[in-house]
Amino acid sequence: MAKNSDNDAASQPKRGLFSRKPKAEKQNKEPGRLKQIGQVFQMTRRHDPMVVWWMVLAALGIIAVGLVIGLLINNWVTTLIISIPLALLAAMYIMSRRAEKAAFSQLVGRPGAAGAAMSVLRRGWILKEEPVAYNRHQDLVFMAIGRPGVVLVSEGPKSRVRDLIISERKRVGRVLPNVPIHVINAGQDEDQVALEDVAKKMKKLPKSITKLEVSAVEKRLSTLTANRLPIPKGIDPNRVRPNRRATRG
Repeated sequence: MAKNSDNDAASQPKRGLFSRKPKAEKQNKEPGRLKQIGQVFQMTRRHDPMVVWWMVLAALGIIAVGLVIGLLINNWVTTLIISIPLALLAAMYIMSRRAEKAAFSQLVGRPGAAGAAMSVLRRGWILKEEPVAYNRHQDLVFMAIGRPGVVLVSEGPKSRVRDLIISERKRVGRVLPNVPIHVINAGQDEDQVALEDVAKKMKKLPKSITKLEVSAVEKRLSTLTANRLPIPKGIDPNRVRPNRRATRG
């Protein structure tokens, strides 16, 4: 057996120090930074054709201001050199903001959209990827644990998810009577929070517990979610996620 393995290793072509990598290895590589930016730009332009004009206006505005300042101080060359990278940054900022809206617009009406809206949260939050409550209408309730306490984010008309929220608040309250429970109704109606604003609203909630208490709360709540029924068919929150490259900006 050792001879066969030695023969197989010897039969494989050796790659020199300066030789190119095989195509298979290149294909497994993640796209480069510029390619990622290009993909985000193409996705954004499909859903928001005006993004190009906004980017151009932002860049030209920065350059124009730089030229005016340069003419006033009689040194327009220096201010132009400074304003060009600032113009590029302004254009990229406009694209990132528009890309975020485009990414969330693709989630509207899809089961699990509220959970996807929460997924852009970063440090300090523990997110339950699967819904903690749902009904036959596929109205969902997702949970997050952070410094503000426990946050329940519902998906569906408020009149239909009210019973789900009441039931879940009672369950959490029995285990954590002293931890604040916040409710956010995500949706497109007037009395609901838009998907792109869910994470922002969660960040603005008042902090009530410490970082160490966040982990303790999550452990206590794990007893509630351990015996949870499986999520209904057609809902896979792991597959419904906004483009992180687009939303990070």
